[in-house]
Amino acid sequence: MNSIGASVVTLLITVVLFAPKRWALVGMMAGVLYLTQQQAIDVLGLNLTAIRLLEVTGIIRIMVRREFSFSELNGIDRAVLLLYGYSTLVFLMRSDVGQTETIGSMVDTTFCYFTFRGLIRNIDDLKWFLRALVILLAPYVALLSVEMATRENPFGLLGARTWNFELRSGRIRCMGSFRHPALLGTLGACLLPLYIGLVLTKHNRICAFSGISLCLGVVFLSNSGGPLSAAAVGVVGWLFWIARTKMFIVRRILVGTFVLLALVMKAPIWYLPARVSLLSGGGGWHRSYLLDMAFQNLSLWWFAGMDIDQTKEWFVYALEATGAADITNNYLAFGFKAGLLAIALYIVLLIRAFRALGQGLAVARHTVPTPIETEYVLWGLGCALLVHIVTWFGITYFDQIYVVLFMQLAAISYVSQACVEGNRKPARDNGLKATA
Repeated sequence: MNSIGASVVTLLITVVLFAPKRWALVGMMAGVLYLTQQQAIDVLGLNLTAIRLLEVTGIIRIMVRREFSFSELNGIDRAVLLLYGYSTLVFLMRSDVGQTETIGSMVDTTFCYFTFRGLIRNIDDLKWFLRALVILLAPYVALLSVEMATRENPFGLLGARTWNFELRSGRIRCMGSFRHPALLGTLGACLLPLYIGLVLTKHNRICAFSGISLCLGVVFLSNSGGPLSAAAVGVVGWLFWIARTKMFIVRRILVGTFVLLALVMKAPIWYLPARVSLLSGGGGWHRSYLLDMAFQNLSLWWFAGMDIDQTKEWFVYALEATGAADITNNYLAFGFKAGLLAIALYIVLLIRAFRALGQGLAVARHTVPTPIETEYVLWGLGCALLVHIVTWFGITYFDQIYVVLFMQLAAISYVSQACVEGNRKPARDNGLKATA
């Protein structure tokens, strides 16, 4: 960790530890944007990145201040713990390689997720955070623009890669503080639906339009097909707002569409990403062929996963660092780590998140006949989660982008639960009054 990184980390740790909750949220996200994975210290052989230091600070804060209690665990919380606990345990029992990294990933998940569970306590917190985030994103996009214009990454001062820029259609693919252009683009794509929701509220439109412009700027500057497709999915998710009370019909139509595609396509349905990439760009063929090879070799990993080096013969090319296939699929990454049950637990987590959103939306609609800000925020969170789901078919989260995921998942967990419990409380109060 260099002197600049140490100064920024010290400032952000102070903010996360001592500032009010809303500013602590800003401190966590500032770390995601303005610190790199290369800013780290070694403690007893453990690689403590700047983001991990902020996670440790965050979990200490919420425990000391009692901003979250594990007695409050709900279905989403338990699904997160079960998924990462099970996949880590199976991996440790199966493999003696990469154990420290796997344990670190589980700790990252737990500390990061529950830090945000303690810091996001209502919808007003989330809306305030989104407005404040615009102030962080504006200079960040300016730095990305400098990277695009000069082909020199300003975040090189913090250890980011400053050489071998990738070109696509004659334009460089910016990375900023991230380790891959697609992960940078994912940042803009998964925040975009939240700002679309903010546009629909009464008092936040100027800030929301600014947020939309900045998110689209991040996607554009990343010059990556995956984030472009994911951003489009987020927008399409908002188009389904007109059918928000008939989503069961939409789900059946989507299932029927995939069944029809499976029947009419000459190739298997998992070659659909290859077809999409013809329009958006990117490595769609690699992602489709990876799925094909995973299905062909299902017997190797279905029960408890397998070592990644067993994939080295799957492609004529391999990752230089590992000598194995590039696992550009987050679902398969869990499967290779701990088998089909890990993928099933992953899907259970997503189902619980969408079910919680559905319950919260139902309560909001029942309370007021016309759309209210709560509905817009919940719908935006659902579209953001949909963006992640689509993105996971094209890349794994191997740097600080996972912090944004768990921030949004924690927001879904608390905001949905607050809606449901807020509805139950008046009902209980009315019952007590009637009895009296």
